Amino acid sequence: MTWSYYIYYRVDAAQAGACADAVQKLLMSMHERTGIAGRVLKKRNEPLLWMEIYEPVADEAKFEWELAEAVAASDITALLQDGSTRHSECFAE
Repeated sequence: MTWSYYIYYRVDAAQAGACADAVQKLLMSMHERTGIAGRVLKKRNEPLLWMEIYEPVADEAKFEWELAEAVAASDITALLQDGSTRHSECFAE
């Protein structure tokens, strides 16, 4: 079985440019680490609500480990709105 990961969070408006750069580096790092080409979306009418999508993920333990490492290295959490965190949801067909 493969999984689709949806990770959403709110970006600090003053940090949106820096966050966009950090997310691109994060996506590249995840592609290098896992072979999965993630993408990022922004919510219509709410441009500071972003969602990373990674699919298909076959080895969720390895993926989650690599994602945690990549997020820590990117320091992306410092660019989020005060009180916001990264929320992860995982789905399969």
